[in-house]
Amino acid sequence: MGRYNMGASTNILHIFSDCVFGILSFFLAIIVTGQGHSGSFARYALICLAFMVVFILSNKESRLYNVTTFFYADRIIRYVSKSFLIATGVISTMLFYVGHADVDREFYVVFLILTYILMLVSAFAVRHYGKKTIKLAPRTLLVGEIDKFKNFERYLSKSNVEVNNLGYLSMEERNDSRYLGTVKNLEQIIHEKGVDQVYFMHRKNDSIDIQPYIDICMQMGVTVRIIMNSYRAEGAQSYVSSVGTYPVVTYHRVSLNASSRALKRVIDIIGSLVGIILSSPIMLITALAILIESKGKGNIIFKQERVGLNGRHFFMYKFRSMCVNAEQMKAQLMKDNQMNSNLMFKMENDPRITKVGRIIRKTSIDELPQFFNVLKGDMSLVGTRPPTLDEVNHYERNHWRRMSIKPGITGMWQVSGRSAITDFDEIVELDTEYIDKWDVLLDFQIIFKTALQVVVHKGAY
Repeated sequence: MGRYNMGASTNILHIFSDCVFGILSFFLAIIVTGQGHSGSFARYALICLAFMVVFILSNKESRLYNVTTFFYADRIIRYVSKSFLIATGVISTMLFYVGHADVDREFYVVFLILTYILMLVSAFAVRHYGKKTIKLAPRTLLVGEIDKFKNFERYLSKSNVEVNNLGYLSMEERNDSRYLGTVKNLEQIIHEKGVDQVYFMHRKNDSIDIQPYIDICMQMGVTVRIIMNSYRAEGAQSYVSSVGTYPVVTYHRVSLNASSRALKRVIDIIGSLVGIILSSPIMLITALAILIESKGKGNIIFKQERVGLNGRHFFMYKFRSMCVNAEQMKAQLMKDNQMNSNLMFKMENDPRITKVGRIIRKTSIDELPQFFNVLKGDMSLVGTRPPTLDEVNHYERNHWRRMSIKPGITGMWQVSGRSAITDFDEIVELDTEYIDKWDVLLDFQIIFKTALQVVVHKGAY
């Protein structure tokens, strides 16, 4: 049975914005009324925190934070006003009728007025600026007749659902330049466009069965959203939402919803910054060692194009641990590849590795620059191994799913034997196991195990 993804439709940006504006209203009230002395500051901060908790819970109950809720100015004002009155009633009752708290009424009134105004500002600001982040929205294909999508897209524009529309695919061959191709080209176009999700506008009585195309997307880790119908997607999680009058069933193989991705990104940013700060002396010494050994020839940082989230290309950074012409020598060494296929290359006593390179590989120091990849957002602290372009060219369809999340500095493969595992299908199984089981604790477990392996120099060469 599919798992209901409770946080999938929550607008995290709106909740965050309300929290920020709530804090702002508190400090403005403190400044205006002069109630900043230490004796009352903590008490007033607790009151304001309680107010914001009730306000946010009321908004969530009203579905204001649901990304599919239509944005009409009168409706948003009504929702915000309702939540504000509920929070005011609850907190005022607790303060003045139950607790008889010693609270400066001038401060409380000023705080309420500022909060109401700023909560409205927050709602409209999220709507205005949130819709300008189209490049950050999921890269989306729409499959079906363009004319049938007109109403659906109109409904999307009224909601906070963000979609980066890459184009349309028709169900059958059409002599129409508005389409990128037909649904038969789906897998190829997913490869070319780096697609995150696919919407199917389809009915069961249509002549073309879309089940095989759902299966393709599931095997590749691409999210599927089906409008107006329910289809099977073996092994996938599912949840139901709606956009206007259109019910939408979503099948997905990636357990990270919007709130999970936001939490993982926060951990990545904090972790990468801490990693960069703590490892800066080591990185400086390593850079000098590479520079001295190579006598100024070649780059200190090896920058290689890798394949990331759903086929996106990015440049991964590592300290150069090989000779300058290492990539040209790789073809000659493929016969000595210890992996059981050409989908990955790994070789003990690789002749391309320099003396300094052998040391920094043994200690995993060569991977420290990847903290900058994590900070940029191309990678995560924990994820799947980022493959090279030539490796991806040999991928079968089911291998593509390991790229349905951001690649990581470390992952399940690295803490489960690393070089001892030579079966690529086993690596794919470990990666997809991580995707299916992801939670914050799993990430911390993998980071901890990775740190232990670095200390004992296990599995690296």
